[in-house]
Amino acid sequence: MCGIIGIASSTAATRRDWLVAGRDAMRHRGPDDQGEWWSDDGRVGLGHRRLSIIDLSPAGHQPMEDAQGALCIVFNGEIYNFTELRRELGPAGYPFRSQSDTEVILAAYREWDTDCLSHLSGMFAFALYDRAKRRILLARDRAGEKPLFYSLRRGTLTFASELKGLMADPELPRTVDPEALDCYLTLGFVPGDRCMLRDVRKLPPAHALAFELDGGASRVWPYWHLPAPPPPPTTTSDAALLDELEALLQDAVRRQLVADVPVGILLSGGVDSSLITAMAVRTSSKVKTFTIRFPGHGSYDETDHARLVARHFGTEHVELEAGESSADLLPLLARQFDEPMADSSMIPTYLVSRLVREHCTVAIGGDGGDELFAGYPRYDRLLWSEKWLGWIPGSLRRLAAGAAETLLPVGLKGRNRLQDLGVEPGRGLPVVPLVFDRNTRRRLLAGRDPWKLQAEHIWDDRIPPAADPLQRATRMDFANYLAEDILVKVDRASMLCSLEVRAPLLDRTVIEFAFGKVPSEWKASTTGRKLMLKRLARRVLPPEFDRHRKQGFSIPLAAWLSSGPWRNTFLEVLSQASDSPFDRKVGAELLDGAVRGRATSERLFALVLFEFWRREYRVAW
Repeated sequence: MCGIIGIASSTAATRRDWLVAGRDAMRHRGPDDQGEWWSDDGRVGLGHRRLSIIDLSPAGHQPMEDAQGALCIVFNGEIYNFTELRRELGPAGYPFRSQSDTEVILAAYREWDTDCLSHLSGMFAFALYDRAKRRILLARDRAGEKPLFYSLRRGTLTFASELKGLMADPELPRTVDPEALDCYLTLGFVPGDRCMLRDVRKLPPAHALAFELDGGASRVWPYWHLPAPPPPPTTTSDAALLDELEALLQDAVRRQLVADVPVGILLSGGVDSSLITAMAVRTSSKVKTFTIRFPGHGSYDETDHARLVARHFGTEHVELEAGESSADLLPLLARQFDEPMADSSMIPTYLVSRLVREHCTVAIGGDGGDELFAGYPRYDRLLWSEKWLGWIPGSLRRLAAGAAETLLPVGLKGRNRLQDLGVEPGRGLPVVPLVFDRNTRRRLLAGRDPWKLQAEHIWDDRIPPAADPLQRATRMDFANYLAEDILVKVDRASMLCSLEVRAPLLDRTVIEFAFGKVPSEWKASTTGRKLMLKRLARRVLPPEFDRHRKQGFSIPLAAWLSSGPWRNTFLEVLSQASDSPFDRKVGAELLDGAVRGRATSERLFALVLFEFWRREYRVAW
């Protein structure tokens, strides 16, 4: 795991100092080594911060050139099939000089050009300069585990793992993009290639970008797509699919346990992380698992569930205790997360990462199980709604949804469910998680006219065209909520602690199996979710394991906002910022709603984190 940064231009770069400044702004991503490389003509510069995981020797130093000096790469992530690719490419004549997976990408590119991306399995973001073709190639992994921001201005491409790297360039404008802000206030994150800053983009997951130095032309394209949905079950038995899932998951865990540094498993005691643990003990005789306790918050403590799994499999189990969370963490996290994100679970994710990093450099988690195998409560609700409420005339549905949005206070229980009635059955999807609806955003941004309220249209445009509601919802979450919330949260929080987190459930083979082979009927129904993973849990986990428990990774934010330092901090931020875009009256109503027991705490978190982010980076309107 590392941090990468670079510039490619149609003319020689006149300023080079910002590259090193941007690289070192991401020191947390790679405290073990640093590097800088410039092409002879000064038109391409690459910077790298290294967190040593595979081949700890100086041979793994980056930026890395090939033996002929024709290619140069900076790479962030892990290629899990690098050993197999090395065996395949070695006989083709590539003279490997290291044991690193980075060098394997160079060899793969030399052999297959941009088609090398179809051969790579892993989590990655990299930039590769081809001296002969005078072209630089950027690419990002299929699920979006590793980030990559870029800016194209005046014939120059700049890019970095984190937005703060680009912001080391004093010429980069720091102005909010209105559509991105509208999406953030609606979804809690900025989707797709948009970025909260104007003139900056994110390379989407499973995409590549080629930039030609001569002429400055660029092209962005997807190199991979989710497979087509499977047909309804006929002859294939669910037992055969279960066998295949078990084999794929075991192989994915085996490959992701490979490292030249200590590796541990984040064992929450839930289905996903417990299955990862079960597969790990089949590969390694010595598995270390970690569970975090949050003292004073019993409903958030999963220690007993994790202890049951660890005892059953005989792992070396470590129970860590997270200290009290303080609102003082918010400026730190706002700076680290580059773009604001309305997900307060970034706080426990950071606390967990900080504690685990004291014991190991690589941690393996269970991210992806909910999106691939339909684990969220909204999935069975969607199935129930489409089955039982589709008979209601569309005009009545829209009328009820509009009345709920206009007449009911934000955060009132049942309000979002009524608003969901406005979704067209068979084609649409409710906005989940909905932070602020259109009416509330208008009130929040009063005085900022004209403001582009486009988030619902952007959301609708991103909905996959699948008749099956579960395929529609899980594919939507895979491309949006997983990529732009869950994986961003894990990457930024863990990398702030120089901890690499891996996700076997997001192995390419598991993703393609889940979306291309498993029928919706074997994932969820109107009465149950994550059916296939729970069947696998019944097969491999201890009999007394609770397969039906669903515990989100969260903090008691609502309780903290009822009184005390958290409430005081939120009140101060929302009431004292004279240049804030948000209406103070609406902020006060949301705080009052939190005291009344309404679900406004995450909405308040969205506003406060945005304000801290704006202050930290001095972003203008």
